Amino acid sequence: MTDTSFSRLTSSPHQLNDYSPLILWVDDDETSLDFGMHFIQRLHYRVQGATDGEQAIQMVEKEKPDLILLDIQMPKMNGYDVCRILKSNPETNMIPILMITGLADKKANIRGIQAGADDYITKPYDIVLLESRINNSLKRKIYYDQILYYQQKLEHYNKDLEEEICHRIREIIDTQEVTIFALAKLAESRNRETGAHLERIRSSCRELAILLKKNNPKYRTIIDDAFINHIFLSSPLHDIGKVGVSDSVLLKPAPLTKEEFEEAKQHTIIGGQTLESAENKLQTHNNFLKMGREIAYYHHEKWDGTGYPYGLTSEEIPLAARILACSDVYDALTHKRVYKSAYTHEEACDIIHDSCGTHFDPDISFLFLENHRLFKEISSRTPDG
Repeated sequence: MTDTSFSRLTSSPHQLNDYSPLILWVDDDETSLDFGMHFIQRLHYRVQGATDGEQAIQMVEKEKPDLILLDIQMPKMNGYDVCRILKSNPETNMIPILMITGLADKKANIRGIQAGADDYITKPYDIVLLESRINNSLKRKIYYDQILYYQQKLEHYNKDLEEEICHRIREIIDTQEVTIFALAKLAESRNRETGAHLERIRSSCRELAILLKKNNPKYRTIIDDAFINHIFLSSPLHDIGKVGVSDSVLLKPAPLTKEEFEEAKQHTIIGGQTLESAENKLQTHNNFLKMGREIAYYHHEKWDGTGYPYGLTSEEIPLAARILACSDVYDALTHKRVYKSAYTHEEACDIIHDSCGTHFDPDISFLFLENHRLFKEISSRTPDG
């Protein structure tokens, strides 16, 4: 009457004829143990026998059975203790255990269940009931193995999927960053003297944002990891609007006339509108393009309201634009341009100091000056080539 519909899962599902469940029968009575082992063999299952609790635990450690039939009264270690040990071990706690008890020993049955046994069988054995209990216990074990197998398979699948998603996201981010920087470099390429300006700007903006978050409580909730990442990505776009300024103005090696300066100032509008159009196509306002737009529009605004294009004052100017303004002016001062020679680091710091509260946000410019050696190092490690 053996139920041949069982399946067994190890690394993958098998039918019963591919895998024969292993049953461990534990009993110190030789007659009872001999009966049990022959009975299991008649059911076409593999069987092992143990005559005491310690031997049973050692055998389970070597090869985990699919079912244990466990007598209670044994030398060295009784069945209750064996059951508790196996059920407290995560490696063996799902192995079904049938406690073997006396026919009228109700307390023994209860103690067995309390020790963790899954079921019990009484002596003398009812052959039909014994076979049914064994088969039902194996079925439960098989169902557990199936659940465990598919759970592990799902976990591996989710892990692989997560790794693939992370890889794809990293590729997208890398492509995005390269594309942004390439666009910014394209605009800057018209002015050969700017060289590594963009590399220096994005590094100094990121460091200045980190310093603000760390040292000024006012910015600890405003500047987060996303802000720092976005300013690194978007700061190179600050002068992208220069593509709309004529070479005669952009490359003029002399002071600009009033009319030429008005044309030059339009690069903020051109750049801001360009990035705003791209931002609108994304239909989201939580991305690096939003910050890029703010920087492009407002990086020439001044704290006291004398800047352009809109004459914004103090904190009307977006924070990212205020950060970039300080970094941009320092870089422009300390590097040669068509219209001027380079200032020394000390001269540039003096100019920034004198412009605190007029051109620059005092919080930002003072923090810049307190850490001026960091920004000098950034400037020196990426020289114009």
